[in-house]
Amino acid sequence: MRLVTYAARGQIRAGALEGDWVVDLGRASRLREARASVGWRGAALPSSMSRLLANGDGAIALARETVAAIGPALADPARAETLRQDGIAWARGEVRLLPPVPTPPKIICVGRNYAEHAREGGAAPPEIPIYFGRFPHSLLAPGAPYVLPRASTQVDFEGELAVVIGRTGHQVDEARALEHVAGYTIFNDISIRDFQRRTSQWMIGKNFDRSGPLGPALVTCDEIPDPQRLTVTVDVSGERMQEADTRTMIFSVAYLIADVSRALTLEPGDIIATGTPSGVGFARTPPRWLRAGDVVRVSITGLDVLETPVVAA
Repeated sequence: MRLVTYAARGQIRAGALEGDWVVDLGRASRLREARASVGWRGAALPSSMSRLLANGDGAIALARETVAAIGPALADPARAETLRQDGIAWARGEVRLLPPVPTPPKIICVGRNYAEHAREGGAAPPEIPIYFGRFPHSLLAPGAPYVLPRASTQVDFEGELAVVIGRTGHQVDEARALEHVAGYTIFNDISIRDFQRRTSQWMIGKNFDRSGPLGPALVTCDEIPDPQRLTVTVDVSGERMQEADTRTMIFSVAYLIADVSRALTLEPGDIIATGTPSGVGFARTPPRWLRAGDVVRVSITGLDVLETPVVAA
């Protein structure tokens, strides 16, 4: 299942992709009568992604059954039009997708998690994870243009696998860490390199306004049984810049969840961005900084494509 947050008619709501449609989960779930079969006791699914994830496995199960139940109706033009008029389903072109988790409690990013990326930056592969944080204001909607900042010309791309937490956890056992995952999505950790390198702390260069494209959807774990069997690619204006298998991560998704949870209680909606492979712009000769007119396409197996056009300020 592919969960999204979408904007339409002045509202921001949680939905799911079904073919060429976006299903409004809150409204569609009111049509379902078999809620007891999935252990759901609420009147309807929440209208926001944060609340949907906070309601746990029962809410995700009801969302999955709701989408499956409404699928046949969407294949019938007359019934689909009725659902559309009622705001239960929307044609993809009628809505604007937002980051699937628009306001995550925490965004935890991992630096130098691929050995070749560490080396291309002149560093040895780390023996322990390198963490830094992002703030929700830095997220950018899938497909939305990234506006180059006036303050810098050293703007770089970093395609990454992002993990969305679905279950609260502290001191999580690595062997059971993936049980705490709601799903996966794509992240582009756009980095303002000169600001990043002003000090040993990377925070400022990683948190410019709307510099972190995320999406297009949160793909649930049933579709991604093993996050260490995925391919990450990044193309900039049609040229392949990055490509790697997630098996080559230094620290696996499960390890990162367990390690972070030793210090921080993970909450539903938290995001862990697992690091970028080699091939970034600053490491090239000459450096390949992003410029107006570029289009960055980050693709990950099973997660679709995150596309970001780049525009001038």
